[in-house]
Amino acid sequence: MIIARRWLLLLLLIGICMFSSQGSAYARFESSLQQNPILKDVDVMIDVGHGGVDSGTHLGTIYEKDINLAIALKVYEELKARGYRVMMNRDGDYALSTENQWLRISSRHIKDLAQRTHLANEIHPKLLISIHVNTAGSTRKSGPLLLHQKTEESKRLAKELQQALNQLYGAQETPKYGKTYYLLKHSKCPSVIVEVGYLSNPSDRQRMLKPAGQKDIAERISDGVQRYLEEKKPG
Repeated sequence: MIIARRWLLLLLLIGICMFSSQGSAYARFESSLQQNPILKDVDVMIDVGHGGVDSGTHLGTIYEKDINLAIALKVYEELKARGYRVMMNRDGDYALSTENQWLRISSRHIKDLAQRTHLANEIHPKLLISIHVNTAGSTRKSGPLLLHQKTEESKRLAKELQQALNQLYGAQETPKYGKTYYLLKHSKCPSVIVEVGYLSNPSDRQRMLKPAGQKDIAERISDGVQRYLEEKKPG
């Protein structure tokens, strides 16, 4: 069964209480996972970078958070059309830090990242892809970049996605180890960060802003995900 967007609201509401000091709330969450296969049989979790007060990188009135969401929605629809169970951790312009009521620290940024990571670790998807936009001091820097965990599965996922996006951009970039990234350090499933292009580069920016370009990016990301998942199938 393919996950519908209405499950996102349920999951976010669960996320508010899943690390509550009241053990009964957490027990109810674990029980719901056991009883509902939709919540525990997810192929792909899409982490939509930034949101709300956290715009990510920007150029004038163009914000990374909006590009991330537009592309993520297209990836969601594309993977769903291919028969995969897909989940997104935000489908609007809001920060996930507001959902995090369990981590007692002052850093909104860390609370946001922790909420994303713990939701993924509770759902146990087969993989997680985090959608982001890059930037550089030079307008000549362009193309996609994949950041992976130290694990071989994450490296393989990054390789598949990098190759698929390189074909679209005419690039020859290779994935990099994202050693310092919170999400990659704390996510238990194979996870990658997908920097889909450079906002600072005119050509990349045009592709990322146009619906047709976003669709092309989403299709290539879906191609990489599909190749990775098919290689994992028995036999």
